[in-house]
Amino acid sequence: MATRTDPLTLEVVDLIGTVVARYHEEYDRAAAQHSLTGAQARLLGLLAMEPLPMRRIARKLKCEPSNITGIVDRLEARGLVERRPDPADRRVKLAAATELGVRTARELRDALDFAREPLAGLSDDERRALRDLLRRMLGEDAL
Repeated sequence: MATRTDPLTLEVVDLIGTVVARYHEEYDRAAAQHSLTGAQARLLGLLAMEPLPMRRIARKLKCEPSNITGIVDRLEARGLVERRPDPADRRVKLAAATELGVRTARELRDALDFAREPLAGLSDDERRALRDLLRRMLGEDAL
């Protein structure tokens, strides 16, 4: 069993940190091309997949609901996001990407070459193995 300080574990942790940092740098550059902050772009990407209530967005992005309200306000002012009642509970408001928001999120995703290019160099089996290991690390091996 690996310890937290063995050289291999430390190297893997460092490599993961480098991958995450490069991903965020590229994401922030892509966001800036659309005059968005990285946080705005990440929230827009999340909402392009499905409308969500503010509290769930805050949990997913690991920040305070009041921060999410401000980000949604700014995205709404640009026509990228709208608030709508939750059909399951009309007291709850959902934040949802507009058509323009979905297009913008797609353009952002398409601009991210950092992860896509190196992953393209891996075989399908290698990508599946990497995916499965990452899920296992995150405790999501039941997905």
